Amino acid sequence: METLASYLDRLASDAPVPGGGSAAAVSGSMGAALVAMVARIARRNPRNAANAEDFDVIAASGDDLRAQLEEARVRDEEAFSAVVHAQAMPKERDDEKLERRQALDDALARAAEEPLRSAELSVELLRLAGRLLELPVDALISDVGCAAELAHAALASCAYNVRVNHRYMRDAEVIALQRAALEEHEANGRALLDGVRAAVAGRLNG
Repeated sequence: METLASYLDRLASDAPVPGGGSAAAVSGSMGAALVAMVARIARRNPRNAANAEDFDVIAASGDDLRAQLEEARVRDEEAFSAVVHAQAMPKERDDEKLERRQALDDALARAAEEPLRSAELSVELLRLAGRLLELPVDALISDVGCAAELAHAALASCAYNVRVNHRYMRDAEVIALQRAALEEHEANGRALLDGVRAAVAGRLNG
């Protein structure tokens, strides 16, 4: 399994992959890990015995989201690698140009779809962080806030990657569908983050 240090070395290199979409998924996976951590620590507290089942469910959901976001990172890298490969295809003859254009269109659509899926997962993570705030986690409230911020950073970063691919795609119908889904994720994400921020601030400053 790749270490964080080796991943960051790849990210810092002059290679086009990994890039922003991959890093966005990593941000989200860290937020999911924090949610699971908070749930497990809080569950250990004897005073939270009545909420043990709720904490178990949240911890398991956090683990599941982390796994999905880790997979999303890999898929994002594969998707953009396909774009790079298509861009390098020959384009001297007319048939080569057509083949290259089709390959590029297909690759760009997937390169937009992958961060769009990560954006959806990020919204799910924000909802999960919000559920933690309904439980007794005051001693870990800062970690819940951090998890939500990481989730929203992932969402915002994914949005950049979806939109940059739209600049080069030619299928207006696909672009419109993806744009509508992205805008819904962004609206939901902002509302969820605002709720978490308000709740966390209230407890930290109360």
